[in-house]
Amino acid sequence: MTITPWTPYCGPAPDPADVLGRWNGDPLLLAGLGLLAALGLLMMRRHRGDPAFLGAVAVLAITFVSPLCALSSALFTARTVHHLLLLLAAAPLLAMSLPQLKAPRLALATAVQALIFWAWHAPDLYAQALSNDLIYWVMQVSILGSAVWFWAAVRASNAAAAVAGLLAAMLLMGLLGALIVFAGEPLYAPHFASSLAWGMTPLEDQQAAGLIMWAPAAAAYLLVALWRIAGLFRGAETVRPA
Repeated sequence: MTITPWTPYCGPAPDPADVLGRWNGDPLLLAGLGLLAALGLLMMRRHRGDPAFLGAVAVLAITFVSPLCALSSALFTARTVHHLLLLLAAAPLLAMSLPQLKAPRLALATAVQALIFWAWHAPDLYAQALSNDLIYWVMQVSILGSAVWFWAAVRASNAAAAVAGLLAAMLLMGLLGALIVFAGEPLYAPHFASSLAWGMTPLEDQQAAGLIMWAPAAAAYLLVALWRIAGLFRGAETVRPA
């Protein structure tokens, strides 16, 4: 079998000995994150900003600047954590800092988020993203953008609709994770060689990533759904007559 020498945006796959020194020094990326952080601080000083925006910038810095970026070139597991930080941390923080939507369209937002996330985890499209910087950034921006729309729609929807959307997202995330776990063969060519240095076969790396999607990632949507349900009960208690 011929193994393609993959060189994704985050650089060649690191070995365990040098991963902690592999910070991403892309000047355009650092400048963009610096501008976003400065904008967030300026808006807060003028009492028009939200700390959640700075939190989102911090998550983006961890995702794209820290050694996690390089590690995601080596392991599909790390790439999954990378994507889930966008989906479950940066996106809801950005959604909280934006003006509330007037027309949530939660069902459409849920479908678009799932479609984009599933599409980028199709083996061929995933491989293209890790061999071309433009496709890589299309992947990142589309995953983040669709997730921001989803969380903004959840925020703007009533509790019943929000719970339905969150449970749908949970099921779709869990289903993708289960399919990856039980695929039975390694699917993601960019990690066929690099995972071995980390003590995992490509299939074991893939199964670990699928389990992360199947359990903790899906559970994150469930926890938010339970929080919204709890809010319904708290609201009912506050209006209950004495």
